[in-house]
Amino acid sequence: MNITTILDQIDLGSIALPEFQRGYVWNRDQVRGLMNSLYRKHPIGSLLVWETKTEQAIDYARGDSKLSAGTVKLLLDGQQRITSYYGIVRGKPPQFFDGNAEAFTGLYFHLEEEIFEFYAPVKMKDNPLWVNVTELMQQGVGVFIGNLLKIPELSSHLTTYINRLNKLDGIKNINLHIEEVSGEDKTVDVVVEIFNTVNSGGTKLSKGDLALAKICAQWPDARNELKARLTKWKKAGFEFRLEWLLRCINAVITGEAMFSALKDVKTTTFKDGLYKAEKAIDTLLNLISGRLGLDHNRVLGGIYAFPVMVRYLVDRGGHLSNYKERDKLLYWYVHTLLWGRYAGSTESVLTQDLHILKSEDNPLDQLITNLRQNRGDLEIKAVDFQGWGMGARFYPLLYMLTRVHQAQDWDSGIELSKNLLGKHNCLQVHHIFPKSLLYKGRYPKSEVNAIANLTFLTQETNLKVSNRHPSEYFEAFEQTQPGAIATHWIPMERSLWQIENYRDFLTARRELLAQAANKFLNSLLAGDIPEPKATDSVLEEQAESSTAVVPLAEERVLEECNVWVQEQGLPIGEWMYEIADSTGTVSTVLDLAWPNGLQSGKSQPVALIIDADQEIEEAANRLGYRYFTDIDRFKSYVIQEVLAVDFPTVDDYKQAFIAISSQLTDSHKLMLKAHYHSPAQIITATELAKAAGYEHFGGANLQYARIAELIANYLNYSPRQHDNSGKPFWSLMLASGYWKTLENPEITSQREWHWQLREQVSQALEDLSWV
Repeated sequence: MNITTILDQIDLGSIALPEFQRGYVWNRDQVRGLMNSLYRKHPIGSLLVWETKTEQAIDYARGDSKLSAGTVKLLLDGQQRITSYYGIVRGKPPQFFDGNAEAFTGLYFHLEEEIFEFYAPVKMKDNPLWVNVTELMQQGVGVFIGNLLKIPELSSHLTTYINRLNKLDGIKNINLHIEEVSGEDKTVDVVVEIFNTVNSGGTKLSKGDLALAKICAQWPDARNELKARLTKWKKAGFEFRLEWLLRCINAVITGEAMFSALKDVKTTTFKDGLYKAEKAIDTLLNLISGRLGLDHNRVLGGIYAFPVMVRYLVDRGGHLSNYKERDKLLYWYVHTLLWGRYAGSTESVLTQDLHILKSEDNPLDQLITNLRQNRGDLEIKAVDFQGWGMGARFYPLLYMLTRVHQAQDWDSGIELSKNLLGKHNCLQVHHIFPKSLLYKGRYPKSEVNAIANLTFLTQETNLKVSNRHPSEYFEAFEQTQPGAIATHWIPMERSLWQIENYRDFLTARRELLAQAANKFLNSLLAGDIPEPKATDSVLEEQAESSTAVVPLAEERVLEECNVWVQEQGLPIGEWMYEIADSTGTVSTVLDLAWPNGLQSGKSQPVALIIDADQEIEEAANRLGYRYFTDIDRFKSYVIQEVLAVDFPTVDDYKQAFIAISSQLTDSHKLMLKAHYHSPAQIITATELAKAAGYEHFGGANLQYARIAELIANYLNYSPRQHDNSGKPFWSLMLASGYWKTLENPEITSQREWHWQLREQVSQALEDLSWV
């Protein structure tokens, strides 16, 4: 079937995309490669379709487009190729599209060099040898031949150019071989198996994808219903993945961890399982938040214990018999978090634990016994608090102890467990020994950010402490709130409050933390902890930020980077991604990771590891990760390689600056100069305003956008639109931008937009001697 007919069949609803297919993931390099192969008549492979009756295809097809009557061909292999060509020929993506349309927008062909490139204004504008491929496909070669005839100096090559135009236009008539899968025996299970076989070089469907594809075949709205629950929990500060929720539902319905158990589940059964799982998860989040104080995403941890807890709760009608049973369940949960119960072979461990719920008269006791046997004992030792940073597994335990163990605010004396402070007054992470003093004392980062050097305070108290020496502010707070310092497990031996004795301080505090942790957890197991005062549901209030605790500077950078990645239409990274060895022991923790790549299955695993030691970098390299230790280099990789977004060249910018120079004011030039000379060429609107003499950052934003708009108009280049207004985001012509939380401790709750000058702009300004 020729390509034009295939596209017509898509428009008619005779060819569609099955629900279980992932979205469009190609970048511009891959699109160029496809068009080059088609132009040169190189083989690009056949297509594979599943031909099925329309009434059955309705359940499997993605999107809301109308399907043709009779039979429909669902595209199993060839989605990326056909979507790319559809976008180039039609000038828009097909109705089933899910991805980044910039990958195939603005493709041009050079009649002399016979190459494909995406639009570059100065290079291509008013140059008849550069042909807009989409316009050619839609208008035919006649218009372009007419343009060539108007230029006498091209007449000697006219025949060659016309032949190449016809060859390019003729791509529409290339025949692609189509293999068909059809017949009554071709169920969705068989088809998915075929899909994975032919797609062995690309992205295989995960087990969760397969299970959901089967569910969607009977209940097309299943995916949206599951996402609605995930959105609800995300608004409350808890971010989960769809596959995780599917595991919880599977545990409720079948009592199994393997998704294959959902094979023959009816829609009514699945809907009931979703309802019960949702209610159980709501209950557990409230219990864990209210009883343990773990009230937001970054301290929750141990989320794969949830399928077991959900099943346990549902088996008891959604209610636990008394507070002792509840606390025992929470005791087990905390230890699964601390010891990485599900960090290794998740499915096999879940299977073991879920089977205990079926076979034991006292399953909760047996779950705890199994944990104890695997660990040798469940006693927490001082050495367990040797980790550092908010990614360490014992960080949630420190937060939990602060919330439940009557730790007092040093200035006000109030207990930090009151009023759900993590929701209302936003606790802040506090370095007991200030970082600046420790770095001056030549302590390494791992010791500066050691868990034993962290505690939690209200914002007001944290501001009062600032960078003061602990021996100074400890004594001051001891006078105003006697005993409050010690409630944070601070060793009260005064000699340990000196910088030169910092390592001894860490050792002593780890001992105190271990004692407090064992006391609390053992009391939880024994049911000796008094019943807390009832609190509101954690789900009734929307979280105001991604965490309820103001994070450390390194974590803020990672959080903001993860948001930026999402804004590019790419998958969110996994926080503190644990990689276990063959024994199930966690061997490496990556700060932020995309284990399936930023284009799932199409690029290698990617990780951000900020200020990591050599051992972690070597482990990441050994495991095949492309890792970055610098945010800007990571963003450059995303833009240039993953998204393949093309901005004008240095020469383009130079010509544009010269052309618009008469329209630039002195203030405009002062802002450009300030941006060029700013550290790492990163600047805020406030700093731009100061450099140009504007009273407010709003004026700088407006005038900086004006410079960018003049450049864009000269180059005939359209940057992407603002997400909120839909208007062109002009300033992107000069710089890429991102939100960053202000470092000033007096305004840590505020963020400001930071501009990173584009390399091409920087070089153009330098070449023109404007800076």
